[in-house]
Amino acid sequence: MITFIVSILLLVVGYFTYGKFVERVFVTDRKRQTPAFSMRDNIDYVPMNTTRNSLIQLLNIAGVGPIFGPILGALYGPVAFIWIVVGCIFAGAVHDYLTGMISIRNHGAHLPQLAGKFLGKTMKHVVNGFAILLLLLVGTVFVTSPAALLSNMTSLSLTLIILAIFAYYLVATLLPIDKVIGRIYPYFGALLLFSAAGIGIGLVVTGAPIPELSFQNMHPEGAPIFPLLFLTISCGALSGFHATQTPIISRTTQNETNGRKIFYGMMIAEGVIAMIWAAAAMSLFQGEQSLSAVLAAGGPAAVVSEVSISMLGAVGGTLAVLGVIVLPITSGDTAFRSARMIIADYLKVEQKPIIKRILIALPLFVASYALTHMDFTLLWRYFSWANQTTAVIALWVGTMYLVLSRKPYLITSIPAVFMTMATFTYLAYAPIGFGLPLQTSCIVAALGTLVCIALFMKRVRRLSRATFAVDEHADAFDAGQEG
Repeated sequence: MITFIVSILLLVVGYFTYGKFVERVFVTDRKRQTPAFSMRDNIDYVPMNTTRNSLIQLLNIAGVGPIFGPILGALYGPVAFIWIVVGCIFAGAVHDYLTGMISIRNHGAHLPQLAGKFLGKTMKHVVNGFAILLLLLVGTVFVTSPAALLSNMTSLSLTLIILAIFAYYLVATLLPIDKVIGRIYPYFGALLLFSAAGIGIGLVVTGAPIPELSFQNMHPEGAPIFPLLFLTISCGALSGFHATQTPIISRTTQNETNGRKIFYGMMIAEGVIAMIWAAAAMSLFQGEQSLSAVLAAGGPAAVVSEVSISMLGAVGGTLAVLGVIVLPITSGDTAFRSARMIIADYLKVEQKPIIKRILIALPLFVASYALTHMDFTLLWRYFSWANQTTAVIALWVGTMYLVLSRKPYLITSIPAVFMTMATFTYLAYAPIGFGLPLQTSCIVAALGTLVCIALFMKRVRRLSRATFAVDEHADAFDAGQEG
């Protein structure tokens, strides 16, 4: 298990080295007032301390993505470890940090507003619709997956559990962030950490046969590593869903210097969770009890249950499964909250009156409930594509910000170009897209990527000639107000 242990260590080292480098590239300002103070409304803009914000951020971004995605990605073999480590340090954590920090510098703006400012008004409308679609898919996936796990553990009907989860989501979406989410997430965080730590320690103590580093494609159906692996494992490596979640916390962050711990650090933590579940999936199913057979029989949820109980026994395994159930629920509630905030910002609907929050939220829940009747595997494929396309947009926003700020922009432009190519290839190749041959798909994707680069450069030239403020004005405040 050398590859597994070294990968975990690399993720930790990445936080203290590359994370520090990215922070220096951005240049934080300890004295700059954050939106939590300058725009405080005690609904969405509420100052909270760093520990609280970090736990909420982790639970927001770590739905079933860093568990189900790596379990499905484990079919490809140890090459999945490479993407988790490299993707998390150099793409995902950079994506999360810059999205959060640019939002802080722009009054807590969500991705559609940032896309409109940096990429053009047309992109604002496109990203607004795209973000709401993604959040609906996320919310739906994060209802059906924990409901299936709970239904397997109990005798309760699936429909009843789904309705109960929706009821919680409605409350969490409507009430001020510090009333429900800010209070219960620390307890959910403890359960999450127990779940991940229990499985990780179990792997080491039992000496589980985790495959060592290999570039061989071990997928039983021969599915190509590029582009499929890079969309299958999104959360835990790079996820556009995070770009919809970080502005929630950018509105509660007390000081810019807290950003590396909250945004970059929690993405690294998610990468560790992804590593643990990918390793567990690769190590425990051999022979007749193969990973592909278990997935075919019961999907990723069956793998979670089997791994948890075999590693930790009946009681510990049940607690671990509960930890996995908590993950999607604590991302689903903020997915709907984020969708409500994005629509309110877009339509300029003031959110203090609760009736206005209800009028925006209810149609979202009705649409999501209708989507719960779709096949989970199909939902996941659409979610994967929408998720990584959103990540591409966020990376291009970050690149534009750095270019116009005259700061080193390769930290975002390289992953932006790579993931643009990957998502175009997936759209051309996958059955949910155009179903073209892989080689043709790569050619089409290369042309599409070149067009995106050309449009980006055109936008750079236009904004460079104009008076353009990358940061909105904020008054200085006492450096002592730090979480």
